[in-house]
Amino acid sequence: MQNGMQRFFAVGAAVSLVALILLGVAWELVLAPLRPNGSWLVLKVVPLLFPLRGVLKRNIYTMQWASMLILLYFAEGIVRATSDTGLSATLGWVETGITTVFFVCSVLYLRPFKQAAKQLAKQAIQKASK
Repeated sequence: MQNGMQRFFAVGAAVSLVALILLGVAWELVLAPLRPNGSWLVLKVVPLLFPLRGVLKRNIYTMQWASMLILLYFAEGIVRATSDTGLSATLGWVETGITTVFFVCSVLYLRPFKQAAKQLAKQAIQKASK
């Protein structure tokens, strides 16, 4: 059952990362750009492209640092949701939701690996103290 849940969380993280990339591009080019005909703010999605391959491959290290990177987008979503008006505010809440899904999925995906690492460290300490 744990493998099935881990697969579910890995897919959830990957889907939410792709959704966040697509949302960022659509938001800044079409839906509610800061300036007519799009803005350079669309470049905010570029950092999200760096962990994409690792998240799709379920790389543990990439999932760890991507879960920290995503917090920047969570903060942006909260700021824009509470300070913008109209569609931009709604998109801010959508961004906040997507980043929350990514964060929760990545943390729950990584949890068994962290528990196994703690167990190995505990065994190594016990062995060294004998």
